[in-house]
Amino acid sequence: MNNSKGILAVVVLTFCLAAVNAQPGFSVSTDVAVMRSFKKDQRYFAIGPTTRFQFHLTPKDEVYLWFAYYTNGKYENKLSAGAKDLLTIPQQISYTNSGSMRIRHFSLGWKKYLKGSSEIEKGWSLYSYAGLGILFGSVTNTHSQNIDTALYTVPVLGGSAGFKRLTLDLGLGWEQPLAGDFYIYAEGRALLPTTDYPSPYLFVNNKAPLVGALAAGLRIYF
Repeated sequence: MNNSKGILAVVVLTFCLAAVNAQPGFSVSTDVAVMRSFKKDQRYFAIGPTTRFQFHLTPKDEVYLWFAYYTNGKYENKLSAGAKDLLTIPQQISYTNSGSMRIRHFSLGWKKYLKGSSEIEKGWSLYSYAGLGILFGSVTNTHSQNIDTALYTVPVLGGSAGFKRLTLDLGLGWEQPLAGDFYIYAEGRALLPTTDYPSPYLFVNNKAPLVGALAAGLRIYF
């Protein structure tokens, strides 16, 4: 975990120094994204806005910083709690866990225009980006019946908790000038967890949550 924090700190410092030493333009964009959690037993849809600050080092290269947050995503798991003692009756209790997850996400990275640029007045542009992010999640589990955890082992705890993940953030987008310094865009993005800190409140911990999103919005160039 300390190594991950060190790598993230170096990347953040490098991007910040690049932005300061260049003579960049500046953009602010905002969009609405539909997010999908893809992991089996933890699949859901959520929606939320993203605000992105972009420092244009050249017309084709920029450093970006964004903040995104999403509505609660809901899912259910059919589970079974096993007795810790052979004398406990019943030996198993079947129940349903109703989960609710909410995600907030910071990302810092590099955006590259593959076609066009951040300043074009006609036509359209194609861009990609890659960055490192921090995902802050919260989860609430509600069991369909009360289970005594002193007597039974449960695969996921009931109640609420928070969790964190470092992510590799990848995206591909399309952009077109609208009028003046306004641009509309649409993009697909993927948030790939690079750390795996197990939480007893998450039924799926391995490389989770694994999410992708489709977004559309407006960029203003200053």
